Amino acid sequence: MTATLENPSRTKVLVPPTPGEVIAKYQVAAPVDVVSIAQEIGIRVWEMRRLPEGVSGQIWRDPINGGTSGFSIGVRAAEPLVRKRFTVAHELAHYILHRNKLDSGLFEDVMYRGGLSSREETQANQMAADILMPFKLISNLMDEGENTLEGLAQRLQVSLPALKIRLQLPV
Repeated sequence: MTATLENPSRTKVLVPPTPGEVIAKYQVAAPVDVVSIAQEIGIRVWEMRRLPEGVSGQIWRDPINGGTSGFSIGVRAAEPLVRKRFTVAHELAHYILHRNKLDSGLFEDVMYRGGLSSREETQANQMAADILMPFKLISNLMDEGENTLEGLAQRLQVSLPALKIRLQLPV
């Protein structure tokens, strides 16, 4: 979705879509295709077999193998699909929100986030939830007759606890 603007000399200027526009394009149907979002923003996504124990994923500068942005996201291959999807969304959120702090790489871990405050982690988690579980899509699924939390989580390809947190329900 690239916008075209005309300037006074009648030359068309292509304006690339913002990350928000790219994300919105993929939020019309469940499940949200988070890997395609990352790729369109210019980030390569990889499954990794060798990450330190307790690390679900990472984002790093990758000028050789990364996407057009020069970044890659790696997720632990052994994780369940719902965890991989959230990890990609979380790392993508760090790229969008905290790109200026991404230097040699950041690792996702429950106990450790290299150099980022818990506020920044909360921001990335919130944005990841916004990407994967937009309220409008949840509402549309409910309008289509999906009326259980388990069914919604399955259609969205997210964990039940993640959906409950998103809906501000007790986990």
